[in-house]
Amino acid sequence: MIRLYAYIAAFLVAALLGVMGLMVYLGSSDCRKVILPSVKGAIGGPFELVQSDGQTVTDKDVITKPSLVYFGYTYCPDVCPTDSARNAEAVDILAEKGFDVAPVFISIDPERDTPEVVGEYAGYMHEKMIGLTGSAEQVKAASRAYKMYYKKAGDDEHYLVDHSTFTYLVLPDVGFVKLFTRDVTPQKMAKTVACYAGAS
Repeated sequence: MIRLYAYIAAFLVAALLGVMGLMVYLGSSDCRKVILPSVKGAIGGPFELVQSDGQTVTDKDVITKPSLVYFGYTYCPDVCPTDSARNAEAVDILAEKGFDVAPVFISIDPERDTPEVVGEYAGYMHEKMIGLTGSAEQVKAASRAYKMYYKKAGDDEHYLVDHSTFTYLVLPDVGFVKLFTRDVTPQKMAKTVACYAGAS
């Protein structure tokens, strides 16, 4: 009977130590938490778009390093420039920490955003920002892959575009790993990206 109690006690101690170890692991590296199979691969994927020099590129050409992907449009009065500036600041913070991360801006307004216009906008936001556009079909396919919403509002030349405002962290050879909302600060974003980039 004493031996049985000893075995039970040893088992409980081992289980407790295992749980404590798991808590420490998850607490110190949240980015390594397992993505549920039902979610993994559901966001992101292949796309074909046009860069500022007019050349057609694919996701394999663009996502060659950890990338912060954002869908917006250059005529956007407030949300897009604010989010793009936040992403650019996070990229600079990451660079100071030794991480090379690319900000990517994909236009959802191909009617006005030519490759030249998107290239100028991206260059203004950050020297490393990659600006992409494309045909209406190419843009729709890319937005569907990332499960983002957009809809033209108005018919005159000054129309706006309603759209979702997420920033996606995408890793080469891995794909989408994290979604950031607008309330995430550059510092918080940089910390999270560094965790994923360091774990990849």
